[in-house]
Amino acid sequence: MPTQPSTDTIRIQLNYPVSVVDLPIIYLLVKRFELVPDIRRGSIDSRTGGFLFLELTGERESLRRAIEWLEEIGVGVDAIGVDGALEWAT
Repeated sequence: MPTQPSTDTIRIQLNYPVSVVDLPIIYLLVKRFELVPDIRRGSIDSRTGGFLFLELTGERESLRRAIEWLEEIGVGVDAIGVDGALEWAT
């Protein structure tokens, strides 16, 4: 019997530099990595960049590859907590 892939939910803050503000990052996380995003808070400005607080749910390997991709394109990724372990930043 094949094993089921492990899924996780992570809480992260994405820090957007101005250079990636125009990219459809959330869309690409869904399409490329088959993740389910839950955006909790954010502020993005085309002149200054911005941030998003979100939960991402998906297979562990997909989450790993997505974070690697985000860092490659210049988005900062900071862990907020895993599965509710830490409260959302304010």
